[in-house]
Amino acid sequence: MRRQFLKIDTGRTYIMGVLNVTPDSFYDKGRFFDKEKAVGHAIDMAREGADIIDVGGESTRPGAEDVDVERELGRVIPVVRAISERISVSISIDTRKAKVAEEALKAGACIVNDVSALNYDPGMAAVIAKYGAICVLTHMKGSPKDMQVNPAYGDVVKEIISTLEESIKKAKSSGITADKIIIDPGIGFGKTLEHNIEILKRLDEFKRLGYPICVGTSRKSFIGKMLNSDDSGDRLAGTLATCAIAVMKGAKILRVHDVKETVQAARVADSVIKSGKN
Repeated sequence: MRRQFLKIDTGRTYIMGVLNVTPDSFYDKGRFFDKEKAVGHAIDMAREGADIIDVGGESTRPGAEDVDVERELGRVIPVVRAISERISVSISIDTRKAKVAEEALKAGACIVNDVSALNYDPGMAAVIAKYGAICVLTHMKGSPKDMQVNPAYGDVVKEIISTLEESIKKAKSSGITADKIIIDPGIGFGKTLEHNIEILKRLDEFKRLGYPICVGTSRKSFIGKMLNSDDSGDRLAGTLATCAIAVMKGAKILRVHDVKETVQAARVADSVIKSGKN
């Protein structure tokens, strides 16, 4: 087992490749549920330029049911271990459960991507601190099962920032150091189309929190609504547009399904940003 730690260089954008080891993901639809197919896809994404492979064994699509700990462990741990043994890439475990996070960190992961921002499992922060892992604190209103049932906010950006500030306090009080914290406004997690657009427009406001910003818009339904398309397979161009906007607004990590194309889009956006600093 090799643990490949990630150090964020703010001079460029990092790409997090999505690896869903589930039978019901909204886009992959179970294509990588088989271990060997999952590992093969991870290798492909690394070759295409992914800095991080984000392995998840519980779907967080709207309406998804919870998966018990043992089933989630059975899905992700063999994959995390195999990836860590075969390629040098930073591995993230996409989970809300402390037990799953701990076993994944033992197997070679170095990042915990918690869509509940430490609010689901009381033991999560302690596990992350124990292993010196990076944590991605993602804002979600409710749970995957009910998050899209009439989500409402006063000022969506201000409320997300306030919630993330509480999660950051929880992380620090548990021993997670500031250099191990990444924030994610949680586009699509308990937000309407209008909320998601507002977050993208005002993404630069999250920079005041002082942590790298991760954004995940890839193939999500709000893009389909803007394009008048229900087919997630038709959302690549829209995804790349949102990724470019996110980078220009301050995102440092993009969580995506289409690594090769996003790497190219990010390089262009990074070049434009750098040219403006000369």
